[in-house]
Amino acid sequence: MTNIEGFVAPGFEEVAEEFERNFTDRGEVGAAFAAVRDGRPVVDLWGGLADRATGRPWRQDTLQLVFSGTKGLVAVCLLILIDRGLLELDAPVADHWPEFAAGGKGAIRVRDVVSHRARLPGIRSPLVEADLTDPRNLAGLLAAQAPDPDPRAGLVYHALTYGWLAGELVRRVDGRTVGRFFADEVAAPLGLDLWIGLPAAYEDRVSTLEYAPGWGAGPAADPRQLADDALFHRIWRNPPIFPTDHIPWNSRAFHEAEIPGAGAIGTARSIARLYGCLACGGVLDGVALLGSAALEQGRSPLAEGTDPFSKDPMAYGVGLQLQTPLRLLGPAPDAFGHDGAGGSVHAAWPRNGIGFSYSMNQLRDAEPVDSRRRALLTALWKATEDR
Repeated sequence: MTNIEGFVAPGFEEVAEEFERNFTDRGEVGAAFAAVRDGRPVVDLWGGLADRATGRPWRQDTLQLVFSGTKGLVAVCLLILIDRGLLELDAPVADHWPEFAAGGKGAIRVRDVVSHRARLPGIRSPLVEADLTDPRNLAGLLAAQAPDPDPRAGLVYHALTYGWLAGELVRRVDGRTVGRFFADEVAAPLGLDLWIGLPAAYEDRVSTLEYAPGWGAGPAADPRQLADDALFHRIWRNPPIFPTDHIPWNSRAFHEAEIPGAGAIGTARSIARLYGCLACGGVLDGVALLGSAALEQGRSPLAEGTDPFSKDPMAYGVGLQLQTPLRLLGPAPDAFGHDGAGGSVHAAWPRNGIGFSYSMNQLRDAEPVDSRRRALLTALWKATEDR
């Protein structure tokens, strides 16, 4: 039997039951789930294996790479700059990054970059895997590139390029890389085990990712479904983000690199604390991370539409996913945050004062294949609504 550790506050026992069912009934390998309510932990659970090959157990301090959950962390950095009056959504990106005006991009605004409307969803120059660990070079390639002429590029998920664009904006405005900025301005004040660019000292705490049997059935992972679609190829296959024969995201090179669209590593406990702070208006334990006006601006819709590949509804604020009828962020209608490839999800439910994070190491395609996170979030919602 899988050893489940941690605690739940009174009234949240059903969350623990669903977490255990993820292992006993849904085949979970290793995972953690945490939730904070009104600034205080109410769920902190972990269990299973951090590495199936070695049998290493998932421990209290195990770290997990959360893929696009990183975009929510970068969004917080952008909002801090907005809060300080250093960044404005309606300003042209080239005001901060002059080289970005090349190729007819002078009119592209900050709001376009942060809401997946910059028309730069992929890089045209051929890339190899190792290129993904060099954000300065990739930002430079994007700055030199003309807007994508495909009509769908006006609103399409910028899977990795969002991070290089937003990260370079942070660097141009502040001088620090986005990983350094996050460490100094977010992680340190809140006491988080959470990084964009993992220091070597913590490498042995990182869990090992694996693909579930059948991984690749979804359009974002399977090149066979959209092999002749040039836009799809630019986003997902240059180079392949998820090659099927290995997982480069398990390497030290990928862990130490600042990959601001997909490379954050931390504990679910820390991510839940961050979103718990946002759920409480940007202030937690005396740390004023964000002003309420900037936070409200961050979670207000900037772009809404339909994903051109999955045909699912999509909605974005300043780098944050907003709730849609799919309820990817749980049942709360006011939820905002970001999910990650393979099943992880991290968000705030302001009405309920909740911040949460679900992180796991077996990557699965979206529902109906994967029901792990929905089971947890349904139980969490019930517990918060009943109390």
